[in-house]
Amino acid sequence: MPNNPPPRTAPSAADDTAGLLLRCAGGDRAAFRVLYDRWGGRLHGIALRITRQTGLAADATQDAFVQVWQQASRFDPARGSAEAFLISLVRYRALDIVRRRAREIPGYEPDEQSDDTPDALARLVGSAEGAALRRCLGLLDADRQRLVVMAFVEGLSHSELAEKLSVPLGTVKSWIRRSLLSLRECLAT
Repeated sequence: MPNNPPPRTAPSAADDTAGLLLRCAGGDRAAFRVLYDRWGGRLHGIALRITRQTGLAADATQDAFVQVWQQASRFDPARGSAEAFLISLVRYRALDIVRRRAREIPGYEPDEQSDDTPDALARLVGSAEGAALRRCLGLLDADRQRLVVMAFVEGLSHSELAEKLSVPLGTVKSWIRRSLLSLRECLAT
C-alpha cells in the first residue's frame, strides 16, 4: 500500500500571517496591504494602550509597519509566531515614543481624556483568544500574572519592573521568560 501523505487542511490565521510576512520580505506589496488591513487596528490598539494618546499611537503603528516592510526578512517562524513578531514591533515603537517624549518635555503630564471606545485589551478580553489567554494566565501564580500584565499591558520595561518590585533585573527577565513559555505552551493546547 503506498504511503499517502495526510490531507492538507486550510492554513490557520497564524500560518497566513507568517506567510504574509514572508511575502513582505520578498517585496510583495499586496501581502503588505493585506497584513496592514488585518493587523493595523489591533496594533494601533496596543500602541494606544501604551502611549495613551491617539497621535502617538498612530506614529508608533506607522513606525512598526515601516519596520515590517523594511525588515520582514528578520522574521523567522522557527523563533516565534508572526503575531508575537508584529506585537513586539509596535510595543517597542510605542515604548520608544513614550520614553522619547518624556525626555523631550520634562515634567510633562498628558491631560486626562475620557475615551469611550474600547481599547485593544477590552476587545481581547471579550474574544475567544481572550478567554484562552485568561484561562492560561490563571494557571500562573498571582505574582507572575501581575508581572506579565505590568510588562505587556502597562508597558513597563524589564528595568522598570525590577525597580518597582525591588528585585534584580536578571530575576525579572527570567520570571517573564518562564511565564511567557508557560503561556505559549498553554495556548498551544
